[in-house]
Amino acid sequence: MTTQTGSRQRLLPVSILLVLALGFAGLGIWQIQRLAWKEALIADVTRALHAAPIAPDAVPAGPIDKLSYHRVALAGHFLPSATVLATATSTLGNGYWVMVPLAEPGQLPIWVNRGFVPLGTKLDAVRAAVPTGPVAIVGLIRPSEPKGTFLRANRPEAERWYARDLPVMAARRGLATEPRYFLDAQSETPRPTASPVPVPGLTIVAFPNNHLSYALTWFALCALSLGAAIMVWRKAR
Repeated sequence: MTTQTGSRQRLLPVSILLVLALGFAGLGIWQIQRLAWKEALIADVTRALHAAPIAPDAVPAGPIDKLSYHRVALAGHFLPSATVLATATSTLGNGYWVMVPLAEPGQLPIWVNRGFVPLGTKLDAVRAAVPTGPVAIVGLIRPSEPKGTFLRANRPEAERWYARDLPVMAARRGLATEPRYFLDAQSETPRPTASPVPVPGLTIVAFPNNHLSYALTWFALCALSLGAAIMVWRKAR
């Protein structure tokens, strides 16, 4: 076999290895970009969690995403008849989020996630336990969930809520409002005592950040592919 023939025979595997190396390098760069995004997200959430609560009228108009996890303090009266139970998976297991609008005098209602109740809790029981007197809430801004979940769509007519689609919830409860966000309650004053008592403060604010290890893995595979390509090519000489 001539050197030229051997080189031609190894051209295909070398080409494949180089393409793989390029792909692995691209994935490594993408993970570095994801690392920067995740670190910025964690920094933003940390700042928001430690900032002083703002009033609802201080929440600017427009997209709410950049204000996620900012704390808001408000006071008013719950609207028990508008309560919605939304399917939840939490550190306490499967159950429901207790979603209740809270109305301040002269203001549009703001939906509040009062917290988690276990699977099997009945809507009528939750409504009956909602306080009717004045309450004060400190909660984290969370955006509406209009796209629902991947496998299950809301069925408002059957009181099946898998995503907290606030405009649909408001329309179903006869509230003339187009809410952009709700509050995940961190505290409720006075503390509720009527059973079932929702468990607040379960918002996930810790985000896994493994992008650096992923990037190093992809770059290592890139280096291995390049090394293999060099070895195969040298054998052809």
